[in-house]
Amino acid sequence: MKEVKNQAVTIAALTTVLSALALVSAMGQSNVSVFATGLNNPRGLKFGPDGYLYVAEGGIGGSNSTEGCCEQVPDVGPYTGSITGSRISKIDPNGVRTTAVDNLPSSQTNPQTGSLISGAADVAFIGNTLYILLGGAGCSHGVPQVPEMPNGVLRVNADGTTDLIANLSAFVMANPVAHPEPDDFEPDGTWYSMIAVGGNLYAVEPNHGELDRITPDGQISRVSDISASQGHIVPTAIAYRGNFYVGNLNTFPVVPGSSKIYKITPSGNVSVFAEGLTTILGVVFDGRARMYVLETSTVAGDPTPFTGKVIRVDPSGHQTEIASGLFFPTGMTLGPDGALYVSNVGFGPPPVGLGEILRITVP
Repeated sequence: MKEVKNQAVTIAALTTVLSALALVSAMGQSNVSVFATGLNNPRGLKFGPDGYLYVAEGGIGGSNSTEGCCEQVPDVGPYTGSITGSRISKIDPNGVRTTAVDNLPSSQTNPQTGSLISGAADVAFIGNTLYILLGGAGCSHGVPQVPEMPNGVLRVNADGTTDLIANLSAFVMANPVAHPEPDDFEPDGTWYSMIAVGGNLYAVEPNHGELDRITPDGQISRVSDISASQGHIVPTAIAYRGNFYVGNLNTFPVVPGSSKIYKITPSGNVSVFAEGLTTILGVVFDGRARMYVLETSTVAGDPTPFTGKVIRVDPSGHQTEIASGLFFPTGMTLGPDGALYVSNVGFGPPPVGLGEILRITVP
């Protein structure tokens, strides 16, 4: 979400609607219900082999500054951060939340751009092992350097401890993309989505514009430099069905219909698969080859609460609105029950604990 600019007025205005959130949160639709509450900037989410829903939370930010220690982020920086402000939540079938992994790094943009928070970005499973993608860590995000905690992939061990298996901050610094955006450049990257395919992990980085492979033993390689052919489109969400399908947020202000789904082959070739979408932050397929796309804000201008949507794209390309009125949704997964589970109130509001998971049934 580091592409958000000029939003101080929008973010301040959100506090006037938060008191009504529990009543308004897309609840006027019969197919939408609140599954879980009490989350801090929820982002990517997946069901584990135990049937529980695991949610990466951006967290609560932090107050530590690294100015003078390393390159800072222009425009939305300097960031401030913490090594303990984020977590992974585990939600049982009844919607009861517990903490699966705690004390993960979290950071926030400067107050002029809304103090927007990032931290743990997504989760994925290979077998029974949980992996965590960090998107708000690293020195450029104000996260203390001792102990070093860069953006990267963490493995969660059986005893609940974590090991950093892949340093993605170091990888992007050593392997620059063709067309970075200098006015909004994040040295550590702003990793957003991760999936497991064929025993490996695949992660999308929006600020630089790339799709990378991470093996379980931590080897990193670039599948596609998306910036090379598409420029600064802010790729965010990823799904897999024979090829990779990546949706893009795009830059702000929002231009409705300007986002796309891109098909990326395993060899890295990029082509347009679907058009006419807006601010994409989630993509999943169901068992009938139907794609569901999560849009976080769908009106022109600054990001606007209660305008998020879920759109279904059929194999024919026909688009159908499944749900609307979502409050800055930020992640989506398909449940074992065939319903969609969406991270809602995923960024923006300063108070903590207001994030929720929506359950959306689909026709």
